[in-house]
Amino acid sequence: MQDKTDNMTKADIVNEIAKTTGIDKPAVLSVVEQFMTVVKDSLAHGENVYLRGFGSFIVKTRAEKTARNISKNTTLIIPSHNIPAFKPANSFKDEVAK
Repeated sequence: MQDKTDNMTKADIVNEIAKTTGIDKPAVLSVVEQFMTVVKDSLAHGENVYLRGFGSFIVKTRAEKTARNISKNTTLIIPSHNIPAFKPANSFKDEVAK
């Protein structure tokens, strides 16, 4: 369950899954860490991860842009780059909105 700060950590997720499934914590921890590794590796290779009813882990491309350093009065070019993003499914959004 959630701790008193209303944030859930990886340890909290592992404890909750272990409690509800009856699987021992080391096995659950291994699966959770492997899931995160697969998602990170997929995104690093430009592959999106779609989980029906949950959401999508996607790669967004930020365009090149010009920025200014006001203190030195200089202009910088920030090159285009990829960033990871999460887009929740509609059912996920509806559940959170309740």
